[in-house]
This record gives sequence, structure tokens and C-alpha cells, in this order.
Amino acid sequence: MPRGTAKRDLPTKVCPHCGRPFAWRKKWARDWDNVIYCSQRCRGAARTPRGDRPAMAR
Repeated sequence: MPRGTAKRDLPTKVCPHCGRPFAWRKKWARDWDNVIYCSQRCRGAARTPRGDRPAMAR
């Protein structure tokens, strides 16, 4: 008999910066209502105005 919960059964949200869906994580259990972005990268990019970001190195 399988243990735990299938990933498809976990709650999901959509990141307002990248538009991708992301699923609940155990580390967000106590703070799920306040989680807005899918990652630190999206959180930082959303805070920085687009014109002020440095050009990406190639």
C-alpha cells in the first residue's frame, strides 16, 4: 500500500512573475497562504524594475 500523497493531489498556485504552476512543498506547510512566487529567482526578478536589471553575461 503506497504511503504519502501523490503530487497531483497537492494544492497548486500560479507564479505571478513567470506564469508557471507550482505545487505545495512541506517546507511551506505553515506559510502556504503567504507563498506567492515559485522560487527566489522569481521573487527577486519581480522586485527589480525591468529597466534597472543588468544585462545578462553571455
